[in-house]
Formats: sequence, C-alpha cells, structure tokens
Amino acid sequence: MSAQPSISRVSFEQHATGLGIGISSPRMSWKFVATNETIKNWKQTAYDLELRQGSNSELYNVTTSDSVLVPWPSKPLQSREIAHVRVRSYGGPNNEPTEWSAWSIVECGLLNPQDWTARAITAPVKQPEGPLRPLRFRKTFKIPSSSLQSARLYITSLGVFQAYINGVPVGDHCMAPGWTSYHHRLNYEVFDVAPLLQENENNVIAVEVAEGWWATRLGFLGGKRFNYGDEMALIAQLEITSEGQESVSVMTDASWKTHPSALITSEIYDGEVFDAREEQEGWTGQSFPHEAPWNAVKETEFPKTDLVAPNAPPVRVTEVLKPKEIIKTPSGKTIIDFGQNLVGRVRIPSIINPSGHTVTLVHAEVLENQELGMRPLRIAKCTDQIISAGNEIRDWTPRFTFHGFRYVQIDGLEESTLDSLVAEVMHTDLTRTGWFNCSHEMVNKLHQNATWSMRGNFLSIPTDCPQRDERLGWTGDIQVFGPSASFLYNTAGMLGDWLKDLAAEQLAHDQGIPPFTAPNIIPEALWPTFPQAVWDDTTVLLPWALYQSYGDKEILRRQYSSMKAWIDIGILRGSDNLWEDTLFQLGDWLDPTAPPESPGNSRTDGTLVADTYLVHVTRTIAAIAKILNEASDATRYAKDYNTLKARFQEKYVSSTGFLVGDTQTGLALAIFFDLLDDPSQIAGAGARLARLVRKSSFQVSTGFAGTPIITHALTKAGYPQLAYRMLQEKSCPSWMYPITMGATTIWERWDSMRPDGSINPGEMTSFNHYALGSIINWMHRTVAGVSPLEPGWKSVLVKPVPGGTVKSAEVKYDTAYGRLECRWVLGDGNHFKLEVVVPPNSSAKIILPGESDDVEMEVERWVGSGKHEFETTFDSQAGWPPKALVPPMWDPVDSYV
Repeated sequence: MSAQPSISRVSFEQHATGLGIGISSPRMSWKFVATNETIKNWKQTAYDLELRQGSNSELYNVTTSDSVLVPWPSKPLQSREIAHVRVRSYGGPNNEPTEWSAWSIVECGLLNPQDWTARAITAPVKQPEGPLRPLRFRKTFKIPSSSLQSARLYITSLGVFQAYINGVPVGDHCMAPGWTSYHHRLNYEVFDVAPLLQENENNVIAVEVAEGWWATRLGFLGGKRFNYGDEMALIAQLEITSEGQESVSVMTDASWKTHPSALITSEIYDGEVFDAREEQEGWTGQSFPHEAPWNAVKETEFPKTDLVAPNAPPVRVTEVLKPKEIIKTPSGKTIIDFGQNLVGRVRIPSIINPSGHTVTLVHAEVLENQELGMRPLRIAKCTDQIISAGNEIRDWTPRFTFHGFRYVQIDGLEESTLDSLVAEVMHTDLTRTGWFNCSHEMVNKLHQNATWSMRGNFLSIPTDCPQRDERLGWTGDIQVFGPSASFLYNTAGMLGDWLKDLAAEQLAHDQGIPPFTAPNIIPEALWPTFPQAVWDDTTVLLPWALYQSYGDKEILRRQYSSMKAWIDIGILRGSDNLWEDTLFQLGDWLDPTAPPESPGNSRTDGTLVADTYLVHVTRTIAAIAKILNEASDATRYAKDYNTLKARFQEKYVSSTGFLVGDTQTGLALAIFFDLLDDPSQIAGAGARLARLVRKSSFQVSTGFAGTPIITHALTKAGYPQLAYRMLQEKSCPSWMYPITMGATTIWERWDSMRPDGSINPGEMTSFNHYALGSIINWMHRTVAGVSPLEPGWKSVLVKPVPGGTVKSAEVKYDTAYGRLECRWVLGDGNHFKLEVVVPPNSSAKIILPGESDDVEMEVERWVGSGKHEFETTFDSQAGWPPKALVPPMWDPVDSYV
C-alpha cells in the first residue's frame, strides 16, 4: 500500500466549532496532513462520507477532487439537531483510500424565531441616565434524578454578559455576544453546560450584564450614549434533556430575580469601577443566602432584530504577559511596562486594603517626558478602579471592558505586589494560519508588529484603533489590510459576519452608499452620508479578498446585492462616468507630508485616486458576476471596465506613461491596477515611479491608498531593489523608523512619535493601527514568494524575489488543503536554494529568481504535493544598494539596515 496522507477533522462552513451553527445544510471541508513529506503528487479522486444522526447512518461516495466546502449530502438539519460526520479520501498511484478521519460533530442552533420561547428581562426600574450600572440576574431550578443526556444554554443580551451555573463561569468568552449592527443582527451564544449541572439538586443559573456596546458612549468628539437602547436586558434559554424524561427548560421570564452589580460602572472607553463594599459573595452559586432582597425582574420587549449564530470565534484571553519593568516617573508615579503594546486587561492576584481604599489603574500606549502619554486617548479615561471592603479581593480583573496599552499607571497598590500583576491579551480567537521569518531581524520585527496590531484590532469587529474614544469598524482600514489579515489568521468567519453588517446598514437606505464604519454609530449631523472611494469600495474588494483566500463563492453571492448597489447607484459620477470631480475624497489619507491638523491634505489628487479605484472595482465586479453566472451583469460590467479604463487613460495619462499629478501613489495605483496598456507607457510609468522613489531618498511618500501597493508596483515594474530599499529605510517616514523608536505595533502616523520622543500633536494619533502594516502582504508574496494562483490556494504560485540585505526567508501557511511551506537561502557564490512543501490535493507553479513568469518565455515548472528542492544561481546584490537622486553637492548617508 502506498503512503497516504491523513485527514483532519471535518469542519463546517466557516464556523469556528460546528456547535450552534446557523445553517441547516452546512458545507464541509477537510485538510490533509502529509506526515511523510515524500507523498508526492497526491490528488484526491473521490471521497467517502459517513453521516450519523441518532441510530441512522448514511454512506456517500462522491467522485470529485473537491475537499473544501463540499455540499451537505443529506436532508437539512433542524434546530438543535446533531449529526456526526467522518470522511476518507481516495488518491495516490493506486487510488487507495486514506484512513477515516475522526468523527466531527455539527449541531444546529436555533434556526427559527419561534424556537425562542425565553422572554427578554431587565431591571424593574429604568436607570435615569448613563453610564448604566451593570445588573445581575439569578434563577434557582431543579432537574429530576435521571441520566442527563444533554444541556444547552442559548443566551444573548442587550449589552455584554457573563453567565454562571452553580458558581462556575460558563465558557471562556469575553465581551459576549460581541458587537454587531444591533438594529439588524444580534448574536447569541450556545454552550454545552451538562457538566455544570447537578441532578436532583437545586441548581442556579446566574448572569451579569453590562452595557457593552449596546448603551455605552461610542464615537469621537464626545461620542453618543444609547446608540441602540437605554436599558440592558438578558435573554437565556437553558434546555435540558434526560433519558426517559421530558426535557426541562429554564428560560428568562418574570420568575427571575435581579440586583445591581458590585460594578458601579463598566464602559468601553472609560473602564470599570468595582466597589467590593457592594459585593454579594456567592451570588452565582447554590448556597447564596441573600436572595430575598433581590427584586423581581421586568419583562421587556423582545428584540425585533434577527438573532443569529455567529460564524466568528468568540473574544477570549489568548496570552498572558508578565511585567517587563516597574518605572518610577519624575512626578513620583508608579508605572508598569509590559513590554508590548497590547489589547486586553490587567489581572491582580490579590488586593488587601482598608475599607474605602481605592486602587486606580490608568492605561496608555506610550510614555512622553517619562510620564504616561494620555493625550492620544482624547477623552477616553481608560481607567479601572477597585474600592476595597476591608477584606482580601482575589484574582481581580475588569469583566466588561478592554484597553489598548503597554503601560499601566497604578495608584494605591502595595509596591511589593506589582510584579505579580499580569496583562491578559484579548481578541477574537481566530486560528493562526500564516507565519513569516527572514534573515533580517528588523523586517521580522515589522511583521511581528503588524501581527500584534491585527490582534489588538480584531476584537469582535475589525477596528481602526483599540485605545482612544473611537475603536470603530472603519471600512478603509480593513479594505487595505484584508489580504494581509487573511494570511495571518483565518478571518473567513469574522470578516464574513462583519460584511453582513456592512451590507445590512448599506441596504437599509436607498442610496446604495455604505457607512464609513460598520456597525455605524456616527451621527449624520457629525459625519453626513456621502460616497467615498477606497472606503466604500470595501463592499467589493473585501469579499473578493476573502474569496481569493478561501475560495468560498457564497461570500460573493451573499454580498453581491451590496456590491451592485454601490457600483450602480452609490457612486457619484461625472459626465464621463468616472467620479464627479467636485466631491471631496479622503483619497491618499495620511500622506506623510500632510500636517498634523489636516491628515487628508495629500500630494495625490483625491479624484485621481478615486478613479483608479473605480476602474479596478469595476473589473473586479465583472469577474465576480462571471463567477456567479450573472451573465448579463458580467457583460455589462466588463464593457464598463473597458470604457472607464480608456477614459482614465485619456484623462490622466500622457503618451510616455506620466500621470497627471506625478506622485508615487498615482503611478503605483496605475501600475498595480493594470490601468496602462501600451508597453512603452507601462515602462515609462515604472521608470518614473522609480525616479520619484529615488528622489524621495527611499522614504515613504504615500498614504492610505498608495502605501499598501507601492512595493508591489515597484516589483511589478521591474524595480524590486527599490522596494527592498524602501522597506529597509530607517529615517522618518519609513516602516523601520517606528521600530527604531521602540514600536511594538504599527502606528497610525509615520511620526506618531517624533524623534525627540514627543507625541505627534495631531488630534488623531494612535500607536496601534494596522493599515500601514499592509506592507506584510508584499513580504508574503514577494520576499517569501507565495500567493494563490486560484482562489482558495488549490494551486499556488511560488516566486520569491530576493533583494536588499535579506539572505534567507521562509513562510508557512495553512491552506484549506494543508500546510504550505516555502523557504529559500542565498549561499556563497550567489547560490540560491529553494525548498517547497506542497500539501496534498494541491499543486504549485515554481518560478526561480531571474526567470520570467511570462508563459511564452519559460518552460512552466509545476509540482504536486510533497517536498521539492530547486537550485539556481542568482545575484541578489545586482543594483544594491540603489542610490538616492540628490543634488551632486550632497553627500547623503545611507539610512538603511
């Protein structure tokens, strides 16, 4: 028998676990694990799938090479229904079967509104104003003495919650149920709680609810409270099944009790205040003696919005960091440095203080003048307070907030206990899929910083920043970073869910214009609705990026009406069908030359940027329409694309390839989006871009639109050494400059901190913003050399382009088929060695350095699964280091590493 790969557990749709899935006929996927790297050229020819539901078993044999998102073969599942699935594949030289995978379980959640019999409950008396004090709810119940089969808790809240059964926390979720567009979609969570129940005993379910995103102050310039509602509420449905007994249901209704929490306030921006004098010890458990003073709840209106089972994983604590240093500031303050700008919370093992004594924790990202740098937070307090009752407070941490910080100023705590504090890192618990490493340590640090910024800003939704009074889901940020994010982590569930919110808010109005942020809480009076390129183009480009990463046509299909609404009616067009020139465009936002108070003051005209994107998204939606078999739309959009491209060329491009405006961003967009046809124009534009890069002494000269694609454009135009030189530049503005200043995340501005250690005076200055970290996409595709040749990575392009002072690079990526690995090293005598590991059921096209990817000029080199090695000779130092274009009387010092 020939060597065969093994098969991982079957996964369902883009769901994190398969428990509580919201689809009745979930598609299935499985990965291959080739423990023996000599398993060469293995492809699946067919699969067997066994499906069990109760005592019924079904076996299916399907002849196909598909192993990703294959159709559900049986009748649709019903609410609460469970199925067990396993699979084996056929392949190899003798078309033999693999071993069966382990059994995977899929269980439907509550698919229909009528499945919800619980009532929404709240406090009997409405709080007059915010911030709202968190509430506690409690219910005692009994289950019969019999063989407990299953127990499921379906739960959500208007606010954020933590549930307990018999004193034990239910799950490890944080900030549940997360932030969605509550007017349209409200997540509910599903927990298996059978291990927490006790038969023939009094059981207790207890839940604490805080205002979360539902009622807290959100937005900048003071923000606004009660964006969704001014009362917190709980909806919970505990369903217990025992052998030979009727099921028992415990649901929220008028029989529950409620009491104010010992948390006096709990806000997203301002933090928590915990008063131990208000605590009722044991309130979550069976032996709680003080239920009598608790009040009866009030039943309130059940949400009219859709209650949905999220595909995204929950927010969790994913890492714990110890203090790196305890600092005494010139003013006498005590500050803990955790050594990493992170998002999460502090945990204190023990607090022993007299009654009424307050411990205060103030969080910030940076120090300025050796003191805590609070100004970038604007009016967010980012402060937690613990008021003692005279006895020990054990294992304290805030429960319903999070902070963006590296430094924590602490008042009122014994200094001898400070080194026992830890920082808990919180974010949506996505599965890590991509890793990069190279011989250049500062480049590795840049990649690490971008990864940390993604972690901090992927907390329930993809935010712009995690620390100040904002933390909103800006569409432009995720549009430019989406491809990078989907390499680092599996984002299909989270970003797919977020796109549903974006479409819901966009299509709720007849203008076709998406909101700038999703969920959108910015008042119309503050930020009126108006169409905007780059940001609103997310409706097309982010689903397309997810499709490229995961090969899921349903993401395109689901978002198609949103895309069409934007392209067909949302864009404000001029007489030439390009963008109307009188409209303000954010364009190349945060151009390095823009003054602190005017971040939109770019060297590149905003309408030019908008028009490049319009041509690009029109081509993209034409491709999407073709994939979805929308034939008339595909024809129409393809025709529009050709017309718009010709008009763009006539409007902006000279016969030599120069562009109106003559900026790096304009030229890079034209090159990267294939807006030029004539070879001499393409060459001219590339040469002009190269000249401008050299003229800028390799400092970054691009903003929001140009930065993600400038190195791609240089490489595409035949100037990879200039891209490497820009990457390695250390002077400000550059990617390496923040690292020289000690950055551990990506900054919002190139000079968020000035060389003298002062914070940029701009009102908008964050030290954790992933958008400008989109350079890592070029590092994956060009430095390491891997990219998908077809959506979902079934076929892969391996084309590393060495340069600069980088002598080796490696990348690992968990595709939908298995682990892809690529590593190369340059040895003595320009000896280049490449090693590639291709997962089963996929293939790779190999292009070695110095070879052209023009099919007519090369013999294509395709390989199947297994480990492959290649060698050639390549001079990575040809043209290195490129020289800046400066006046001859200057003698500049190269500032690169």
